[in-house]
Amino acid sequence: MLIEGYNGGPLVAGEPLVDRPGFWSNHLWGPCCRDAGAEPEWFGDDGADVDAMSDLLMDPERWPVFRMPLDGGYEAVVVYRNLVDDYGVDYLLTHPSWSTAQRVACWDGDWHGETLTWRDLIRIADSPSATGGGIKDPAARLLLLLPLLTAHEPSDEAITTLTAALIAVGAPPDTAGTAAQHLLEHPSGSPWHDPAWDSPLSGGSGSPTPAVSGVLARLGIA
Repeated sequence: MLIEGYNGGPLVAGEPLVDRPGFWSNHLWGPCCRDAGAEPEWFGDDGADVDAMSDLLMDPERWPVFRMPLDGGYEAVVVYRNLVDDYGVDYLLTHPSWSTAQRVACWDGDWHGETLTWRDLIRIADSPSATGGGIKDPAARLLLLLPLLTAHEPSDEAITTLTAALIAVGAPPDTAGTAAQHLLEHPSGSPWHDPAWDSPLSGGSGSPTPAVSGVLARLGIA
């Protein structure tokens, strides 16, 4: 697998992993609710599931890639960057006309880069391209990009939507609401700002004064 302009390692398609036990615990636990008392059972997993999936996701000889196609040939891409002693998760945007992938953010125990507002996140999750491969399921798309969510007080609508997404990917209904609440209230390292401000990815600057342009605005989905 090749991502134009991304100097990564041995990239492999990761999409089949999202349906396997232990995936969502691994993907969401560290960046979203590691310090919130979360348990693998919240996501329908157990400790053995999480350990086995961790071995797959962090294999230095296979870097899982998760593609989320958008209209116009754009893709939001999540890459598990499994460099020895430099593990991280990269969040990219790509387009066939670009000579290099645009890294939006990365997680390596701390966050670096941009964040998404809840509105931005829903726009991407609910706007899959009708053509091409990759992940089309809105629930999986929402959860894959959830670590980029800007920290703010969660609305009832956000909690309800996230609870439904967790149930759709296999979380038990009796724990999904608790997991959703914690995921929204305990992002690790995301800078707080007023949710009424525009995201830097959709034309904002993280303040009430908008920037000239932003990634989502250029894609026409903001």
